[in-house]
Amino acid sequence: MATPELQKKVSERAQASAQNIHPGNRNARYQTARGSIIGWMALDAITVLLAVTSATVIDFQISPLNGARSFLHNQLIHGETAGALTALLVGFIAVLLLVNRSLLLYNPVRLTSHLHEQRLNLQACIITTLLLMGTLYLLHAEMVPRLIVLYSVVLVTVGLALRRAIFRVAMYHRFERGLNTRNVIIVGLGAEALALQHHLLNIRQLGFVFKGFVSVPGVDRLDDRTAHTDLLGPIDQLFSFARQHFVDEIFFTAVCERSVINHTLEQARENGIDLRVVPDLYDGLAWTNNIEYIGQFPTIPLHRSEIPEVALIFKRVFDVAFSLCVLILLAPFFLLIALAIRLDSPGPVFYLSERIGRKARVFRCVKFRTMVRDAERRRAELLHMNEREGILFKLTRDPRVTRVGALLRKYSLDELPQFFNVLNGSMSIVGPRPPIASEVRQYRLSHLRRLDVTPGITGLWQVQARQDPSFDSYISLDVSYIENWSLWLDIKIILRTIGVVFAGTGS
Repeated sequence: MATPELQKKVSERAQASAQNIHPGNRNARYQTARGSIIGWMALDAITVLLAVTSATVIDFQISPLNGARSFLHNQLIHGETAGALTALLVGFIAVLLLVNRSLLLYNPVRLTSHLHEQRLNLQACIITTLLLMGTLYLLHAEMVPRLIVLYSVVLVTVGLALRRAIFRVAMYHRFERGLNTRNVIIVGLGAEALALQHHLLNIRQLGFVFKGFVSVPGVDRLDDRTAHTDLLGPIDQLFSFARQHFVDEIFFTAVCERSVINHTLEQARENGIDLRVVPDLYDGLAWTNNIEYIGQFPTIPLHRSEIPEVALIFKRVFDVAFSLCVLILLAPFFLLIALAIRLDSPGPVFYLSERIGRKARVFRCVKFRTMVRDAERRRAELLHMNEREGILFKLTRDPRVTRVGALLRKYSLDELPQFFNVLNGSMSIVGPRPPIASEVRQYRLSHLRRLDVTPGITGLWQVQARQDPSFDSYISLDVSYIENWSLWLDIKIILRTIGVVFAGTGS
């Protein structure tokens, strides 16, 4: 492996490269958290606007186009109600968003039940409606059609409830497929720990995956430590276990000294891992924190790393839409490539390889075949010719590559079938490249960071340092992408990938 001095230089270069593409992200986590809330607020505001528009069309009993034209011409342009109507609409939206925020409707959806969320949504709409009615009464706003107001309120309530229900159903469906779940470690071996484990295992819609217990020496009894088959080890190795199992949240059920929990809290913040304790523990430490229920189990969050839910939804929508367009538009080209592969060498058209995806899930990555049939068997014979450093394996003149395969690799055309992987959710368009199992087995603990996100067809390394043989550069660029991720960064990488493909710098 590289020397510490070389690793430091590579890391600095990788960070500088990432900043060239995506500058100004020192407060990326704060911006991500705020952006997620703003995104949900924007969706609610759009829902209100659509509801008011629909209510106007229903009241006029005319087509949407004619209704909009008539309303714009008669009421807003030549009428005297433009300012009043605009102010009422903006005020209604602003108050609704503030009420939603105060009722914690923009908190993570998994923490509440569907019925509780719908009850809060109804409560928010009723409060906002009462304030609107009071305002209309005090202003004597007779120019505002009361029927439109009634229709609008009903449609807003139904629209927001429907939007939340659709998102929740989609979220549960992804949980069932093992996507977007959160891995959990429980600290402690007592009755509370066992009860919490049972709770997490039996309420699957919470989206939590239990990974094991961690014991606290001096607190947990020896017989408890030997009786637990899911025991990972002692608390001094907690964050090593957390990295190995891609843990998102840690639950404390053992009563530890205040210094222990404070030290754990500091490390949790550094590692971006959520930390929760059960109530009545660590007297005074969580007095200012609200109790959150995990199903029916009360917990107190000491630290929470915000999840950019809205941005991730847009990323997934973009992945699906972009992949469908590519697969449809290039379908004839796919047939030509398949024909060329079959004519060039014996063997299947596609090559299926088991790869390691997000949180170490194994999936089958599909590519156009570019090598001879027995390529895997001959790999061991060529290891001494490896041109990459460390774990990676690459040969510029690989004798296993076919003539058509060399052309496909030069312009990265062998990667095109991976858009099918994007459609089924095992890959994204942009992200770290999915490694093979033999590579992951050689990873150090810090290298597992690149498996925290969904792997991609292209990424920061592909457009910044594709020919760089350094494995440390490879890892550093992937970590830089994860730490600085945004939709705009994805778009920039995609645009630069197009240039790289046409330049034919693949191998």
